[in-house]
Amino acid sequence: MARDHAATRALRRLAARLSPARRAPGGRLDAPAVATVTDEGPLRRLLHALGLAGVVLLGAWLGLLAAGGVRTPVGPMDTRMTLRPSLTGGTKINVSPLGALELRSHTAPLRLDVDVDRLDPARSGVLVQHPERFSGLQAEVTRDVEHGTRDLALRSTLATVTGATALGLLVYRTPRRALASGGLALALLAASGTTAYATWNPNSVLEPKFSGLLGSAPSVVGNARSIVTEFDVYQKELARLVTNVTKLYDVTSTLPAYRPDPTTIRVLHVSDIHLNPASWHIIASLVKQYDIDVIVDSGDTMDHGTAAENGFLDPVPHLGAPYVWVRGNHDSRATQAHLARMKNVHVLDDGRAVTVAGVRFAGIGDPQYTPDRSARPGGDAAEHLAGARLASALRDQKAAGTPVDVAVAHEPTAARETDGTVPLVLAGHLHHEDMEVLPLGTRLRTEGSTGGSGLRAVEGRHPDPIEASVLYLDRPGHRLQAWDQIRLGGLGLSTAEVSRHLPKENQPGADGTTSPPATPPH
Repeated sequence: MARDHAATRALRRLAARLSPARRAPGGRLDAPAVATVTDEGPLRRLLHALGLAGVVLLGAWLGLLAAGGVRTPVGPMDTRMTLRPSLTGGTKINVSPLGALELRSHTAPLRLDVDVDRLDPARSGVLVQHPERFSGLQAEVTRDVEHGTRDLALRSTLATVTGATALGLLVYRTPRRALASGGLALALLAASGTTAYATWNPNSVLEPKFSGLLGSAPSVVGNARSIVTEFDVYQKELARLVTNVTKLYDVTSTLPAYRPDPTTIRVLHVSDIHLNPASWHIIASLVKQYDIDVIVDSGDTMDHGTAAENGFLDPVPHLGAPYVWVRGNHDSRATQAHLARMKNVHVLDDGRAVTVAGVRFAGIGDPQYTPDRSARPGGDAAEHLAGARLASALRDQKAAGTPVDVAVAHEPTAARETDGTVPLVLAGHLHHEDMEVLPLGTRLRTEGSTGGSGLRAVEGRHPDPIEASVLYLDRPGHRLQAWDQIRLGGLGLSTAEVSRHLPKENQPGADGTTSPPATPPH
């Protein structure tokens, strides 16, 4: 028996050495410990790594969206700087409402967005009143940008790490995995910053990509080759451009107030807006302040007449008065068709007549389409022919007992052909206002540019003014009684001028007639 017991104990010791086990309460042996070990395999480890990477990227992106931007003043402007995930990197500067420009400043998975929110009235007012301070504007802007980017880097780091850590804690519910997510986000941001620094291209400012109204900016500041070879000249021209654009914001915020004579029909004549979005604000303000009955646009509302520009016309039905329009040489047939479909818009072409606010209008579109600014418009023969067709239509209207009160054409050359067939003809095209009486008695009113010549306003030393006029017609005969010439200082001045003009026959003492009251602006 003793020998059997010894053999049994020896077998148990051998089994314990081969398969170690834990003794459970009650004397029962547990399963061998080696049985609890499992092999996850390479596929499972890959899925875990991809999941962690997804959590890090999503958390960092959400953090940037929630708190990754900074507001900082840059010169006279209030801006917001943000970092955004991107496949190509670069910098995008949004200048509302003028458009945007993109710079290939770096190659990294992050893009820098700079939104110009507004021009600060106090800071811009100081610059307008003290032009000598523009000489130090470049250094001030440089300091402001450096300060803003430092703040942005710090805020973006905190935002990405916090976002990734928070999402990691939410998904994995363990501090270790959450901290790992935050650490990976920090490493990712550091790698992106290093890549951006290594690929930084300071010459990207020489070849920007423009959009919106700024799409014509290269013609203003010159091409890349001229910039490189004449950088001093470019720097001065760019400073002048910034100066004038600053003054644009300042001047369009103030318009004169005026109480119109209620016994007259008031026609607002505008022309040559040339894709300047500030014009809509000015027109809407004039409609309200002068109690305008009808707006007449004598063309060149667009710059190139492309379908992509049609969105610019969206405010037209909401300006507060019916809109009568003729095509200019920068407006295409597509532009005309788009406007014709709009509510409260009356498109005139081929001598078509329409009665709006009690006034009979007829007009013809410009026969030429020359959106390329480098090409000098020509074809006077085509303009003469278009004017002759309009004059023929005017005579037909008179013979039918529906005489036209006001004719509209874009080119003054075409408008002059209507002499003797209509009391008043309106035109534009020349970007400066004029009023003349033609040999047979028709009065020709040529309007200046209500868009201040668009972006071309910043090309000259003295920027083009923004011009419009209010025409006062008597109700019985719809004849011109007076007109107010409205002149905003374009980009170069901060004042607005309104001057009252009377036709010679309506001046005091002429045939015993009196002029309408000239209520000054208030």
